Amino acid sequence: MRVLLGVSGGIAAYKAASLLRLFTEGGHDVRVVPTRAALEFVGAATWEALSGHPVTTDVFDDVASVEHVRLGQSADLVVVAPATADLLARAAAGRADDLLTASLLVARCPVLLAPAMHTEMWTHPATQANVATLRARGVHVLEPASGRLTGADSGPGRLPEPAEIHAAALALLAPQDLAGRRVVVTAGGTREPVDPVRFLGNRSTGRQGVALARAAARRGADVVLVGANLAVPVPPGIAVRPVETTAELAAAVRVEAKEADVVVMAAAVADFRPASPAEHKIKKTAGDPEPIALVRTEDVLAGLVSDPPRPGLVVVGFAAETGDDTADVLEHGRAKAQRKGADLLVVNPVGAGRGFAVEHNEVTVLDRTGEVVATAAGTKDEVADAVWDAVVPLLPVDA
Repeated sequence: MRVLLGVSGGIAAYKAASLLRLFTEGGHDVRVVPTRAALEFVGAATWEALSGHPVTTDVFDDVASVEHVRLGQSADLVVVAPATADLLARAAAGRADDLLTASLLVARCPVLLAPAMHTEMWTHPATQANVATLRARGVHVLEPASGRLTGADSGPGRLPEPAEIHAAALALLAPQDLAGRRVVVTAGGTREPVDPVRFLGNRSTGRQGVALARAAARRGADVVLVGANLAVPVPPGIAVRPVETTAELAAAVRVEAKEADVVVMAAAVADFRPASPAEHKIKKTAGDPEPIALVRTEDVLAGLVSDPPRPGLVVVGFAAETGDDTADVLEHGRAKAQRKGADLLVVNPVGAGRGFAVEHNEVTVLDRTGEVVATAAGTKDEVADAVWDAVVPLLPVDA
C-alpha cells in the first residue's frame, strides 16, 4: 500500500517517526511530506532514512515529476500527524501553498488527520469550524488525546499515540465484513489461586487476543473483550470484561455470548486449579511442603460447543501446542479439533520464543474435522486478520 504521511510543524512531529516505522514495518511504501515548519522539529535526513525516499516540501521541487499532483494521485492512504491548527485551517480553506496541502487537494483516497495543538487552539471556534468543514467533506479527523502538552500545560490537544493513529488509519481501508456483528473475544491467561499470594498461571500476555479484538473492531464489529490478566493495553472503543480465573472467564463468556454472533476463545485457559486454595499465605517451614492437589477446570470451549448460549453461534477455539514423542503440533491440533467440535480451531506452536510474549505468531486454522482451512504467519495483527478471513464465510448472510 502507498501511504502519504504528512507532518506539520508542531512539537509532536517527533512522534510521526514512530508512526512512519509502524507503516514501513507493516510492508507499506511511505512517502513523507513535511511542511517547512515541521523540518524545524525533525530534519529531512530522519524522514529520508526511515522512509527510503527523498523528502521535499515545496511544489517547485522536482517539477518535472509534477510531485504536487502525483503524490496525492498515487496514494492509497493519506495521514497527517500532527495536524496543527494552521494545517487544519489551510486544508479547510483549500489552500495549496506547499506540497502537503497541494497533495491533500489532489488525493481521492481516504484521508486521516490527527490534530495536535494547545487546548485553547483546539477549542477555538475557528478550529472547530474547520474540523466540521473537513469532516463534512469526508476527511477523517481524530479527536486529540488529553494530557500533558508543551511546558506545564495539560488538557485536550495532545497527539494520540502512534499505535492508535496507525490502527485508525488502517481501519479506513479494512473490509467492513463484520459490520452489524457482535463479537466476543477472550484474551490473556487465567490465574488459579494457590493462596492469597500465589497462583497457577501461564505465559500469555493477551497480545493475540487483543489483536483479534482490534481487527474485528476495524472490520466493523461490536466487540467485547473478556480479558484475563492482560499485560497489553486495549484499544479505545472496545468494551472489556476483566476476569482472573477460569470460572470467572467461563461465566463472563456465557453472559456475553447470549447476544453474540461469534466467540473467539484466544485466552490461555488453565486446565487445572488447586482443589483447596489456602485461606492464608502458605509459610515456608522446615521439611518438604505439602503437595497441592489439583482438579480439572471447566472446559469452556467444549461447553460453548455442546450447549451454545445462542443458536447459530460460531465458536472459534485456540490451541497452543508443543510437539512431543507421540505427535507433532499439527497432529495434536487435529485431534483436539475433532474432540472439541468448534467451528474452527486455531493451532499455534508455543515455547522457545514462539507464541507467548512475542510480537509475531504462526497459526494453522482447522475445521471441526481437522482439515486445514488457512495458515498465517507474521505479526499478531496480520494473524488476527487471517483468522477473521476464515470466520466470515461461516456467518449467515442474512444476519
